[in-house]
Amino acid sequence: MSTPALRLLGTPADELRIAAVGTSEVIRIARGPSAPARDTAGTVHSKIDMHHHYCAPEWREWAVHHGLIAPEQLPPWTRLDTEAAIRFMDDAGITTAVLKPMLPARYRSSAQLREAINITLRSMIEVASSHPGRFSYYVPLFLDDEEASSWAVRRGLGQLGAVGVNVTANYGGVYLGDPAYDRLFHELNERSAVVDTHPHNLPGCAPGASTVPGIPNFMCDFLLDTTRAAVNMISRRTLDRFPDISVVLPHAGGFLPYIATRLQALGRFCEPSVEPAAVRDHLSRFYYDTAGPMAPAATLLEYVPADHVLFGTDWPAAPADTVMDLALPALDADPAFTPEQLRGIYHGNALRLIPQLATA
Repeated sequence: MSTPALRLLGTPADELRIAAVGTSEVIRIARGPSAPARDTAGTVHSKIDMHHHYCAPEWREWAVHHGLIAPEQLPPWTRLDTEAAIRFMDDAGITTAVLKPMLPARYRSSAQLREAINITLRSMIEVASSHPGRFSYYVPLFLDDEEASSWAVRRGLGQLGAVGVNVTANYGGVYLGDPAYDRLFHELNERSAVVDTHPHNLPGCAPGASTVPGIPNFMCDFLLDTTRAAVNMISRRTLDRFPDISVVLPHAGGFLPYIATRLQALGRFCEPSVEPAAVRDHLSRFYYDTAGPMAPAATLLEYVPADHVLFGTDWPAAPADTVMDLALPALDADPAFTPEQLRGIYHGNALRLIPQLATA
């Protein structure tokens, strides 16, 4: 197997966004669940966070020991512990968070990659079992290693109770929807899997680098990466060929809702060509999380049913004050959503998508 390029399941180093967040070198697991937050009227909040990053401390130690990373290569937020996560969740009224694992390294073999995935899975299982009801987790896949990914699907979904898989928008410039991934998508389709996606470095960019100096990659490049993956999946009719998977697009779909009309008008120039009806059909079938903060939702809801919108925070890559002071107030005040739709976004839509979360 050739050595893969640096891959990141989760958010790459967003150093400019983490100054307001404290760090800890050692994960500390407190026993027993914490109570959900209540507002001043005593109403229990019951949010499910579908975009919650996690870097396993056991993986960090293992990767350093094997010379795969240097500790300073990872952003400080990757050292936040589980107690910090629980405090943030309680403050934000989050009952359950679905962990999006990150394990960025240049792995020397498929066997070494499997070991990294297994270490990360064991760590997430320990966190979830130590805090009943507070955490579930995705199994990380590296689609450019077909055999390791197939093993991870069987291991994580089939044996260890993961509620879905996490993939990046592209691997070495090969985007989701490409026929190279069809075998794995057949396996995921057979399991009716939730396929959670996340942007990555744009092709040709160094890890963590931006295409425009001074503009961090999470500002624009990430949104473009998600949009490219979504358009490629529409062009390749991924949801028609694999009708039993559910694909979650982060950050409200990147730029996708805002170029939908353009794609309908000009999709005939794509290869394969895109029929206008396929654009609207696929946009209505994708799921979208609110991590960002996302833009006002009126444009999104032109194409997407509100029951396909899922709450996500992007914590801890997004600092707590960004979530608490910007994202949550904007979501609560968005005139495009009715109170009933907001309740679905915060809780009900995730439960319909992943019923296991009710017994996490």
